Amino acid sequence: MIDGGLFKDTKPPSRMSAINFQHLRYAVAAADHGSFRRAADALLLRQSTLSRCIRQLEHSVGVAIFERSSGGVRATETGRNFLRIARSILEQMDSLITNAYMAGRGEAGRLSIGFYTSLSAGNLRATLVDYAQRFPQIDVGMIECSRTRLVTALRNGTIDLAIVTGETPFLESKSMPLWSERIFVLLPEGHRLTSSETIYWTDLKGETLVLSQRDPGPEIQDLLIAKLASPEDRPKLVRHDVSQESIKSLVGAGFGIGLTIEASLGASFTGVILREVRDGIGPARMGHSANWREHNENPALASFLKLLRERYPSPSI
Repeated sequence: MIDGGLFKDTKPPSRMSAINFQHLRYAVAAADHGSFRRAADALLLRQSTLSRCIRQLEHSVGVAIFERSSGGVRATETGRNFLRIARSILEQMDSLITNAYMAGRGEAGRLSIGFYTSLSAGNLRATLVDYAQRFPQIDVGMIECSRTRLVTALRNGTIDLAIVTGETPFLESKSMPLWSERIFVLLPEGHRLTSSETIYWTDLKGETLVLSQRDPGPEIQDLLIAKLASPEDRPKLVRHDVSQESIKSLVGAGFGIGLTIEASLGASFTGVILREVRDGIGPARMGHSANWREHNENPALASFLKLLRERYPSPSI
């Protein structure tokens, strides 16, 4: 029967009294077990302690949550609705605490990464897959844009990290060298250089090289100039404001040859042959680096940087 002597004032409280979340847990446990005694045993409490806490909870909310009898307890009609909402609140509170704990350890939260290299293959894609498997609770946002826009986005906090070709650090940021990728020359079918399995930089002399004005086209051009210091040894450069994929199409259509990095190979193009570019010490390569703001305290960034250091440790000096 209902303990009617508890609640003589049926008016709603003029202000919300502080409710102890532990008392909510006790009430939910009592409803689950149908008994204060069994709930107290499960919670390793004295029955008198649990009973007193639930009575305090009922006084706080101004309603009887349970009908008490010699056979145990059961929720009142009002109590059932109260307990349903209480369960939801406790679940959300548990989730809030868990997420806060995981976020503080870099195991949850959000991480924004800027890039302009390809995601179709290569180390960036593999790194993101590894990170997602290790930290499934972290929401990773990807932003693809030019190097110039990445510098601005990093400075204003739109992104946490920028992964770019080349190892020249951004101004006012920290930098970490990552992986390097082989460089390939794109040749139209029937080109004279297709008869060779590997191409040397000096083999490009006299050719028409189509380059993208978009990233990483400028870095590829800088590398070419570094490898072929004399203008007489370089190919004729023709720049187009198109994507790397369109450069492949231009090569296949006979507009010249192209250069690309390993991650940008993607799907094969009709009429385009790939050959590895080499220099005196082996395959020609282009490095990548990560850049981030020094005072970025996002724990998700810290966990990503830790993963990068594990996968791409810097050589010992």
